[in-house]
Amino acid sequence: MEHSSESNPPAEAETIDKEEQAEKFPHPDKDDLRPGTIIFDVFICFAAALLVSSSLYYFSNYNNFAPGGITGIASILASVTEPYFGEMTLNMSIFMMLLNIPIFILAAIFVSRKTGIMLIVYLLFQSALLMLFKWLHTRYGLPYYGALPDGNCYEDGNNLVFASIGVGVISGLGFSLMIRRFGASGGTYAISALIKRFRPEHNIAWLAFAMDASVVVLAFFVYRSGANAVISTLANIFISDIVVDFMLQGLRSGYKFEIITDKPEALSEELMQKLGRGVTTLHAEGMYTHTDKSLMICIVRKRQVGAFLKILKRYRATFSYSCKVNEVYGKFENHPRAIPKNKEQSSERK
Repeated sequence: MEHSSESNPPAEAETIDKEEQAEKFPHPDKDDLRPGTIIFDVFICFAAALLVSSSLYYFSNYNNFAPGGITGIASILASVTEPYFGEMTLNMSIFMMLLNIPIFILAAIFVSRKTGIMLIVYLLFQSALLMLFKWLHTRYGLPYYGALPDGNCYEDGNNLVFASIGVGVISGLGFSLMIRRFGASGGTYAISALIKRFRPEHNIAWLAFAMDASVVVLAFFVYRSGANAVISTLANIFISDIVVDFMLQGLRSGYKFEIITDKPEALSEELMQKLGRGVTTLHAEGMYTHTDKSLMICIVRKRQVGAFLKILKRYRATFSYSCKVNEVYGKFENHPRAIPKNKEQSSERK
């Protein structure tokens, strides 16, 4: 009994330590419900909703083309029902909630409770902002792109081109905020997350393509601008996807160079000093000549590729190849520029 009583306190202390660590470093699959995190999540939802709703109001709703995904389906349904119920913007907000909320609830149940709740918050912000823009337009004449003094739109192809670019870029920024933070930005992505949860072997990209393709087909039959509606819808979907990809990957992208050389010391010193990037050196052997070589690995930003190649050209007995990397983290961002001045420091750096 004495032995048991003496061993209990350390076990209790260990349990407390584990609980403290769990609170400080939550598991990545567990929802982070700390107040500061929740406030920031709500802010992200509002910022994304502001970008998407402003692009829909200013560029899309009055220029007879639809954005992609479920938002596009809601826009088309609102356009069809406008003669019967009026207030296209109000109808669009209602259809967006009717189509998205059941999907978000399923995402909250089967994928992540926090993700589903935040998607609903995002949708409510977006619907409220669309109605606010409509009220500002009715009360104070808030303009939209392509508007004539009488309130109608230009019948001009260039007008549709610029409108599709505008909605693609601005809505893409909003989508990227939601995807970066929550892994989803709307109905299509939530459906993809649900399918990925139960059938991970399926290609989710094809589902998104089918959703967008259905919007394009509907736009052709619903909007009377014919080919212009189809082209504008395709253009804004394409541009939005490009913006999302760039915001998710392009901001942290770089190039990885692998260099085989017999002068690793001099080359690594110059790369670290002039580019401020770290270099990793591995031992290698040329199988044809059976001579010892060094395999150097260095990751640089896009803007540094030209300077990197200029340095590399001065070392003629080198062989190099590169590949693009989408995400770069860690000490790459702020690598120390202090360069060792003697061999002892150089060996310590290695």
